[in-house]
Amino acid sequence: MADSRFFRRQGPFALAAVLEATGARVAGPHDTSRLFHDVAGLANAGSADLTFLDNVKYVAAYTECRAGGCFVREQYSDRAPDGLIALISDNPYLAFARAARMFYPDPVVEPGISVRAFIESGARIGEGARIDAFAVIRSGVEIGARCSIGAGCVVERHVRIGDDCHIGPGAVLMFCVVGNRVTIESGARVGTEGFGFAASPDGAVRLPHVGRVVIGDDVGIGANTTIDRGSLGDTVIGDGAMIDNQVQIAHNAKVGRHAVLAGQVGLAGSAVVGDFAMLGGQSGVANHVRVGPGARMGGNSSAASDLEGGGTYLGAPAIPQRDFWRQQVMLRRLVKHSNKKP
Repeated sequence: MADSRFFRRQGPFALAAVLEATGARVAGPHDTSRLFHDVAGLANAGSADLTFLDNVKYVAAYTECRAGGCFVREQYSDRAPDGLIALISDNPYLAFARAARMFYPDPVVEPGISVRAFIESGARIGEGARIDAFAVIRSGVEIGARCSIGAGCVVERHVRIGDDCHIGPGAVLMFCVVGNRVTIESGARVGTEGFGFAASPDGAVRLPHVGRVVIGDDVGIGANTTIDRGSLGDTVIGDGAMIDNQVQIAHNAKVGRHAVLAGQVGLAGSAVVGDFAMLGGQSGVANHVRVGPGARMGGNSSAASDLEGGGTYLGAPAIPQRDFWRQQVMLRRLVKHSNKKP
């Protein structure tokens, strides 16, 4: 159960409402008025909780689970223990996420501007917005309705932020245009100057970066992530992209719609990540390299050349996963053979 000091729980919700919100179904007749009070993990869920099974490693835990309901794939529905309702879904984790948002929706912004915030003349603050202490809002800034700007944030001149955005404490925004319903977590830096220079006999000559960062709607940007502005064009983050903590996105990079970048991913200058692509933790994409739509890169992989869409890639340099595992098998055989005594 979530700590009520930090998280406000809604509900309870009847089974009928849960099914409608998640698209799940139940096998056989059930009391659709049965109430659920919370969500929890398999190991800790009680009779009034909803949980989920999305990994075969936890099937044994599922068969002993004490939850009231569990989102599962159909092949596991007949293994539910007594008292547990199997909520059948093709994507149990997605269904559980939708149920969890019923109990823990995004908090409603409590409007107000702290007397300790510094707002320059010419800044425009939307209706119902909240500006916390020590935030700095420069002239020409436009902040949409119902936005929340955390303590110590800096929003530099002429930045535009859409409606219903959350900017976490200590974030800094400059040279950027932000869409609606965007979350930028604490410590993030958006619009910083990129790493671009020309070599000369006298040393590096920095290239001025005169582009912007353009962020679409419904984007999530994690804590301490850095997104550099473009050098001549723009750095672009597409609608619905999810970017984890400590990610580095260099100048002129393009992140497609609903792409997912896990922690410590690095995109070099002008790298392109296609729509719905997924990059695992600590993976990287080299300068001007394109990762196709729907491609998946495993953790610690490195794209040194273009990757076609729809495939799964591993290794450094990244190659199709089938080739990667074949290489691993061959290497093991070579090592085993070399270790044999003559």
